[in-house]
Amino acid sequence: MRRVLMGKSMSEQESRRGPYGAVSRRLLLRSTAAFLSVPFVANTTCAFAQDKLAGNGEVVVYSYGGSFTENLRKYVFDPFTKATGIRVVDVTADLAEPQIKAMSAAKRVDWDAAFVTPQGYLELRETGMFVPIDYGLWDDEALKGVPEFSRLSDAVGAFKNATMLVYDERAFTKSAPVSWADFWNVKEYPGPRGLDGSVGYRNMLFALMADGVAHEDLLPLTDDKIDRALKKLDEIKPHISKWWMAGGEPIQLLLNREYALTSAFDGRALAAIKKGARIRMVWDGATSVGENYWTILKGGPNSTNAQKFIAFVNRAEMAAAFTQGAGYPGPNINQLKYLPADLVPLISINPDNAAKALLVDVAWFVAKRPDGKTNFDHIQERWLAWRAQ
Repeated sequence: MRRVLMGKSMSEQESRRGPYGAVSRRLLLRSTAAFLSVPFVANTTCAFAQDKLAGNGEVVVYSYGGSFTENLRKYVFDPFTKATGIRVVDVTADLAEPQIKAMSAAKRVDWDAAFVTPQGYLELRETGMFVPIDYGLWDDEALKGVPEFSRLSDAVGAFKNATMLVYDERAFTKSAPVSWADFWNVKEYPGPRGLDGSVGYRNMLFALMADGVAHEDLLPLTDDKIDRALKKLDEIKPHISKWWMAGGEPIQLLLNREYALTSAFDGRALAAIKKGARIRMVWDGATSVGENYWTILKGGPNSTNAQKFIAFVNRAEMAAAFTQGAGYPGPNINQLKYLPADLVPLISINPDNAAKALLVDVAWFVAKRPDGKTNFDHIQERWLAWRAQ
């Protein structure tokens, strides 16, 4: 069942990488050689769902539409219905927050569960918009696999994505770039380059890393660091053949050989690699901001079923299915043993990748400055002024 509200393709949601803790080599080696058929739901999951999560009726779940929702239906929603007897009605929109605010203002909440961005969560939680999560419905593997910082009282980490260096391996047959310093090294790594033209802070962070600033010294982005970053960006600006503006652009331009290397979203790169694209992801210096959260909306018509849905999605097998369907991993590290072995090295919750990525503090970005602007707005103004030069 499906209801569509302003259906559009998925917006790239920013997310965070956090201290996932030690993951044993044995866990990584236990990753299966190939994931089982898509409609598959493990017998243990079926038994658990039938015993603890069985129900009837429906649950209304918001997601981003397009192939994102289609894949979630195939990998997650339909298996949930099969295991529990609860139908999933999916509603779609570009972003949830405007719709949630409108429903709250009208005092009529039609949704049960929804993704919200990290910024949206910080804002909406202040209004009491979310129901506490019932972790008593979760199994032990989910509770142990999802880190405590992802299990908030009224939200659960849903997925994360990062912006990273991606390159065309056809362009670098002898020596390949491995860092943002290499991105700036046009002599050793020649070729047209791409960077995000819309949001400036990521490019500033990349520039500072290229200029030798250690990860632990990058934030906060004070004015002196912004000045330094823009000066470094002056060096690379003549080599940017196109400033990309939409998430699908950089990968397509790599495939067309209009870029040799670029910044890009990890999920977009992953999807292309799974289709055989000869591109490579560089996790060193990837930036990720906040966790996109599953939430249950206060006043929704089927809150009990929504609790069961959230518990089901966070089981390790279903977390692996979500990752395969969405292209972005949820936080449950126990899913690694259920994922195809060739996928594990490419995702953010792989501990080797997580250790190389940069966590950006969303709370700092949305905090107000003395002039009333947020830190993000101030940085963005500096960025747009630089772009206009």
